[in-house]
Amino acid sequence: MNKQEKSLTMTVLMTPDMANFSGNVHGGSLLKLLDQVAYACAAKYCKNYVVTASLDQVFFKQQVHVGELVTFNARVNHVGRSSMEIGVKVVAEHLRTYEKRHTTSCFFTMVAIDENGKSVEVPRLELETEAEKRLFAAGELRKKMRQESLEKVRALQIDSEDDF
Repeated sequence: MNKQEKSLTMTVLMTPDMANFSGNVHGGSLLKLLDQVAYACAAKYCKNYVVTASLDQVFFKQQVHVGELVTFNARVNHVGRSSMEIGVKVVAEHLRTYEKRHTTSCFFTMVAIDENGKSVEVPRLELETEAEKRLFAAGELRKKMRQESLEKVRALQIDSEDDF
């Protein structure tokens, strides 16, 4: 049996075209990269095309500066029938001082789909370490919280042309 590919690391140099008006890296630029690494991690894990179903708990802890080398550490934390929770931790490194800072963390829910856009089953996650078991349990709790939150939001919705 093949070993599951549960994690992925991507490193990107932050360039001036990613800057906002204050000269730091724009949050939207980071979000795009976060989505790309979550996609790559999930697709590699399930060996299938995936789409982003949700993004939650994005914490921008510190600014990221142009010129820093940024590493995105992604991991499959939890797996459902067709969905996967991908946790991403972002670490920025100053190239001259080698100082590393944990700048961002978030969780993506990715769903495997077939060529017709229908969800497909993904492999069960093999939990090999105590850390993986803790990540899985935490992911299961976050999934439940996401579902409860979605139900509450749906209950608040009013059918109107003025909906946002």
